[in-house]
Amino acid sequence: MQKKIISGFVILLSLSTYAQNSTMKTLSLEDLSAFRPQAGNWQIVGDVMMNPNVDIHHEPAKPVEETEKKKKSKQEKAIPVETPKAVTFTTGKGILLNNNDETKKDNLVTVFEHGDLELELEVMLPKGSNSGLYLQGRYEVQLFDSWGVKNAKYSDIGGIFRNWEKEPGKIYMGKAPLSNPCKAPGLWQSLKISFRAPKFDMSGRKIANAQFASVVLNGIKIHDHVEVPLPTGGPIENNEKPTGPLMIQGDHGAVAFRNIRYKVMRDINISITDLSYKTYKGNFKEVAQFATAKPIKSETSKELTCEVLEDENGYGLIYNGTVTVPEEGDYTFIAGYSGGIVLTINDETLVNVQRPDSGGQVFGTLRLKAGSYPIVIANFKDASWMPPRLGLTARLVDSYPVVLNAYNSYPPDDDPTSPILINVGAQPKLLRAFIDFKGKRSDRLTHTIGVGDPSGVNYVYDLESGNLTCVWRGDFVDATPMWHDRGDGSFKPLGVTQYMFINQPLAFLSNSTEAFPTVSKESEFRTKGYIIEEATNRPVFKYLYQGMEVEDKIYPDDNGRIITHEVSLKSRSTKSGLYYKLAEGATITPMPDGSYSIDKQYYIRTMGASVREVNGKKELIVAVEGSGIKYSIIW
Repeated sequence: MQKKIISGFVILLSLSTYAQNSTMKTLSLEDLSAFRPQAGNWQIVGDVMMNPNVDIHHEPAKPVEETEKKKKSKQEKAIPVETPKAVTFTTGKGILLNNNDETKKDNLVTVFEHGDLELELEVMLPKGSNSGLYLQGRYEVQLFDSWGVKNAKYSDIGGIFRNWEKEPGKIYMGKAPLSNPCKAPGLWQSLKISFRAPKFDMSGRKIANAQFASVVLNGIKIHDHVEVPLPTGGPIENNEKPTGPLMIQGDHGAVAFRNIRYKVMRDINISITDLSYKTYKGNFKEVAQFATAKPIKSETSKELTCEVLEDENGYGLIYNGTVTVPEEGDYTFIAGYSGGIVLTINDETLVNVQRPDSGGQVFGTLRLKAGSYPIVIANFKDASWMPPRLGLTARLVDSYPVVLNAYNSYPPDDDPTSPILINVGAQPKLLRAFIDFKGKRSDRLTHTIGVGDPSGVNYVYDLESGNLTCVWRGDFVDATPMWHDRGDGSFKPLGVTQYMFINQPLAFLSNSTEAFPTVSKESEFRTKGYIIEEATNRPVFKYLYQGMEVEDKIYPDDNGRIITHEVSLKSRSTKSGLYYKLAEGATITPMPDGSYSIDKQYYIRTMGASVREVNGKKELIVAVEGSGIKYSIIW
């Protein structure tokens, strides 16, 4: 038998993450073979660009009437004006694009069918466009350019669409998303859907509605266990079945997809029976110290639980039983515990943690045929600061986890904490804290200040480098990591966070390839904190750089859809070579309106910028002429 053994160390594991990401299939976008035939509005391309300022439904320029042409002088030549395109693309592979017109506007339907499904993808919409994802071809998650919408409806991006039935009992009015984390048109947006198909008994009678267990848009959960009792509008068939294809709407507007990954899920029946246990008293360091000793208690149990223990510390516990699996496959067994643990199935050791003060979750995988097998679980603990915990979960790669322990033996969250959320009132709110750049603890910034604005446009400013570190729309911050228990000094933004970079953005450069400083030199850079602008109650940040006085004003713009940054210089010397870095990324693309697309994740709007490459990264920089610069971030 093939096995995977985890031994001597602990792997912390999130069951939800494991369930979603383990062996997900990638829907090939090399060609259209994964889909049923369609009219030709769908194609595979290598790259796509969507002009954020051109509505997909704009009317093309009308042709000049013949009578008007005759009025022109024969010597006069008309200057052709090219109508800007909402969507352009290049040939290649990897991106699925719908570019429909009046004659070609088919929906796209997958060859594979699904019941329960975990789905991840990235989607891009041009301005004004409309599409939708139909789970089982019947239950639509709306895709719509909803950038800047304050109060999202079922018809906005992420909404579960309604149907158009009029007969009582057949009407479904849809479900609006909890919030609107939509990005600007022409940017890639991430979408994760966990879908539960309707369930039917042996006679075909529906016994459970379809359900969106969760929908996450751009990292923000917008639906949580929403039942859909009927097909939504425009289904592939106006009925309900155990399985159906994935369908993408193709008749309303252009839309592009990439990185489509999925996993068809199912329930399986795994059980653990014939349980007996022995308990031991002592400060054990490994299982061998008590496995052959005389137990203080030896009994049977109906369920796997650590509540049979009489002491909360200094114990050993051994369970013997039988685990039964329904079919042949590679079974992953996930053990949750405090102290140390050894898990053996059919005489194969799957996990082996010989430490009395460990804890967490570990897993091992074992191939088994359908049938019953002996299981032994040994657990011990000599760490008074941890409560006894013992849990066991099993699953196949395409099945939901089956919990085999009593609930109280390993509760999902045995130390629940009410989140400490900081909201913004009628005036801007400032909060000093640490922030983990892009969520990475290794890139923790310790001199940052979060600024929340009543408009819902928020940002973090790094006082140590004079840098606008990240921006987001929505609620302000979760301060639980900073203030709960002893805290670690950090907070987390609550919206769709667009991180920028962590260098010092203003610097004198000796040549076009010199990098910006990664760490500000104390002899050259000194923060002067901030003042509160009387008219707006917003902060104005100040610092000194090589004798120059610098002021940073950062504020929401365009009805709260973008953020504008003004950098003002005073006491500037005559020294040349002063530059400001606006952005960095793998790709920086000039847009038709003069702005720049950064990795198709956000835009920078400015004047006089240029793109260069330093240390393998593209940078958008601007030469600082006169008394400062001004630019906007759009996401």
